[in-house]
Amino acid sequence: MSSIVPSLSHRLDGLQSSAIRDLLKLTERPDVIGLAGGLPDEQLMPRDRIALAAEAALADRSRLQYTQSAGWGPLREVLAARESARLGRTVPVEEVFVTHGSQQALSLLGEVLLDPGALVVVEDPAYVGALQVFRAAGARIVAVPLDAEGMRVEVLRELLDRGERPAVVHTVSNFHNPRGVTMSPARRRELAELADRYGFWVLEDDPYGELWFDRPSPDPVATYSPNVIRLSSASKILAPSLRAGWMVAPGVVCRGVELLKQGADLCGSALTQQITAELLADTDWLAAHVDKVRRSYGERAGALVGALRERLGHRVVSTEAAGGMFVWADFTDGTRTTELLPRAVDHGVAYVPGSAFAVGEDYGQSMRLCFTTSDGPVLREAVDRLARAVGE
Repeated sequence: MSSIVPSLSHRLDGLQSSAIRDLLKLTERPDVIGLAGGLPDEQLMPRDRIALAAEAALADRSRLQYTQSAGWGPLREVLAARESARLGRTVPVEEVFVTHGSQQALSLLGEVLLDPGALVVVEDPAYVGALQVFRAAGARIVAVPLDAEGMRVEVLRELLDRGERPAVVHTVSNFHNPRGVTMSPARRRELAELADRYGFWVLEDDPYGELWFDRPSPDPVATYSPNVIRLSSASKILAPSLRAGWMVAPGVVCRGVELLKQGADLCGSALTQQITAELLADTDWLAAHVDKVRRSYGERAGALVGALRERLGHRVVSTEAAGGMFVWADFTDGTRTTELLPRAVDHGVAYVPGSAFAVGEDYGQSMRLCFTTSDGPVLREAVDRLARAVGE
C-alpha cells in the first residue's frame, strides 16, 4: 500500500532559491574569475587578531555557556557605544539586539512587523535577501526605483498620496546592494519625515556603511526618526563566520524579536560574540584595520571601473563605486546580460545578471560586479574576458 506524502507549508509557495547562490555553484571552476559573489576578501580578514581574541575568550570556561537571547551583554554595550556615536544620540543597551548575522534580524523583523498581505516597499533593483524574507512573510511588495541619489523618495510620496499605507519600507542606504548608490542626506531626512507622518517602519539595512573610500557615509536615516530600525553587521569589516549582526530598534520591537528568537535558536554563539566584542572595542586597532580594507577595496573598485570604461567604452555605463563592494553596469547597446552570461563563463568570467534583482523593472541589460576578492590586474583581466565575450 502506498503511503500519503505529508504536505509542506504554503509559506514556501512562490519562494525561489537565491539566483546568486545558484550561480555561484555553476562558476566554481578555478579558471573562472568570479565577479558574481558578494564576499569580502578573506585575505584581509584579521585571522591572527581573531585567534588572540578567541584564546582570551576560551580562558574562561563559563564563556562556553549559553548567553542571553538578546546577545552577550558586553557586546551589546560596545555596540550601543558605537551606534550612539554614529547616530549622535544615546542609544540604550536595551535598544540593541544581537542576531546571527543581520540577515537573521531581517528575517525575525519580517515576522514581528508583518501580517500576511501587509504592504512592503522595496528598492528596485532590490537586495534579494530582503525579497526572500518579505515573500516568506506573505507581504505584498511594491517597488520604488533608484537613481544616483538612492531611493527616489518622491515616488514613495506619490504612493502615499494615492492612499497606499506600507507597514515597512526597506532601504540599503549606503553603497546599495546591488545598485552601488548611496541615498542623499536630503532624501534620508524626507524618508524619515514620511515615516513619522504616516506611521510606517523603515528598515535601514547598512552592512556597508563603514566601507567608504573618499568620504564617510552620510548620517543614517535612523538619525532623524524613532520609526527607523537600523541593521548592521561585522561580516564586512571583520569576518562573516563570526555571524555577528545587530539591530537598533525601540524596546517594543526588541521584545518581539526576542520572543521569536527564543523559538528559533534560543541565543547566538556566546563565543563568537565575545570575539567580536573584543575586536570592536579595540578602537585603535579597528580603525587601522578598516582603513586598510577601505584602501584595498578602493583601489580595486577604481581598477574595475577604469577597465570597464577603457575596454567597453560607450557600450557600458557603470556606477562610480564610492564605497561598498559592488559596481552596477548597464549595457547601452541592447546586450542582454542573461544571454551573455554563458559566453562570459566560457571565456572565464562570471557576474550576476541584473534580472536576479528585479522587482518591477526588467534590468535585462544590467549586471552586478563584485570587486572585493580580486586585485587590480585580475580585475582588468576579467574585463578583458568580458569584452571578448561581448565581441562574439
